[in-house]
Amino acid sequence: MVLSRIWSAFIIIAILVASFKYISSDHYKTIFNDMVVGKSGDTVKIGKENIAAFSPDLKHKISETSDVEENRIHYKTDSLKQNVQVYRVQQTDGVIGTSETAVKICLGLIGIMALFMGFMSIAEKAGGINLLSRLIQPFFSKLFPEIPKNHPAFGHMLMNFSANLLGLDNAATPFGLKAMESLQTLNPDKDTASNSQIMFLCLHAGGMTLIPVSIIALRASNGSKNPTDIFLYCMIATFMATMAAMIIVSVYQKINLLKPVILAYIGGVSALVAALVFYLTKLSKDDLDTFSQVLSNGLILFIFIAIVLGALYKKINVFDAFIEGAKEGFTTCVKIIPYLVGMLIAISLLRTSGVFEVIIDGMKWVANISNLDARFVDGLPTALIKPLSGSGARGMMVDTMQTFGADSFQGKLAAVLQGSSDTTFYVIAVYFGAVAVKNTRYTVVAMLLADLVGVITAILLAYLFFA
Repeated sequence: MVLSRIWSAFIIIAILVASFKYISSDHYKTIFNDMVVGKSGDTVKIGKENIAAFSPDLKHKISETSDVEENRIHYKTDSLKQNVQVYRVQQTDGVIGTSETAVKICLGLIGIMALFMGFMSIAEKAGGINLLSRLIQPFFSKLFPEIPKNHPAFGHMLMNFSANLLGLDNAATPFGLKAMESLQTLNPDKDTASNSQIMFLCLHAGGMTLIPVSIIALRASNGSKNPTDIFLYCMIATFMATMAAMIIVSVYQKINLLKPVILAYIGGVSALVAALVFYLTKLSKDDLDTFSQVLSNGLILFIFIAIVLGALYKKINVFDAFIEGAKEGFTTCVKIIPYLVGMLIAISLLRTSGVFEVIIDGMKWVANISNLDARFVDGLPTALIKPLSGSGARGMMVDTMQTFGADSFQGKLAAVLQGSSDTTFYVIAVYFGAVAVKNTRYTVVAMLLADLVGVITAILLAYLFFA
């Protein structure tokens, strides 16, 4: 019900904001067309004006630079500096293009899902998942008291968390969907999210990551002198978000986190992560790149060979088991298409209507009248869009780095914000959609609060270390 209301609110607010822009400004007379059939990157022509019609300040800017952007409107003058072409650039696809994109995302997942679900099927038949379940059971049984001892869901969740930790996004999604399916078998009310599913999804959304490889690569491509210097702060922010998710859900579910087993596991993992981070901080950029590639890709290959060898030892028909799991991966991808289409079109309406622009401008205004250091606001578009769209947030991060510089305060903050929260609504749509759960209960609230903790942590770290 909460997700339904949020989804409805997204659509209503987007259309109301677009209607206000249409009525109040001549610059947005095509906004309804943009929201329905517009394409990302489209140049939306507004009109042609004589340079004399503009304010002195804008005339000066246009005379200095042939193409000026002000309040997201572009002004491009001709060679004689007399006539000015006024236009906008659309930032994202309309709902028609977004619907097609959602289907393409699901189709793109089919191969990855078939691959990892196939190997997961082999591991289950060979007893590997049960082995992982027994190893993690003392800790997980305290966080997930509804799950029976040594249930395979423990192993599936551990695989998902491990993939997230190492930044293996391609592997994390299949493992996570398999975990949700395992938890759904224990769910007495198939339409309503169980306590275990909520705890798992919120911990997953915390997204604790050791090495944010994609962020480091984007910083390098945008001219950063030391592109790896943000990974420690990303790790701290995601650790805080994960701990916040655990605490928030535990409060809802009345779980005591002060039990010795829980504290021992959290302390052990924290010490291990701290030791690894200490080691990584001593590496050069090239050495860190090499280490991250060997660790992530090498681990995948190790998992594959361990699963196959274990299956051969148990005399399992390896290929048949793989095909069985791969078929399940294909079915899952098809099943989530309607949920993903529904969520992404609502997000598209928010972006094309300019709702985010209104929020960002409002936050800048509040920061300025409060005499606060408003630099953090320039990094916030990444944080605001991240719960809705991973690619959109990545685009915002790149735009911030290109505007202010990859090594600027705003550029580094945007990078840490990109790594400190997850695509909350995308995750909810895909993971709950895969098991046809309709009532998500307090999942959205808990995940957004955990995201907020990650964002606040990122901003505090930025002022402590980058300012």
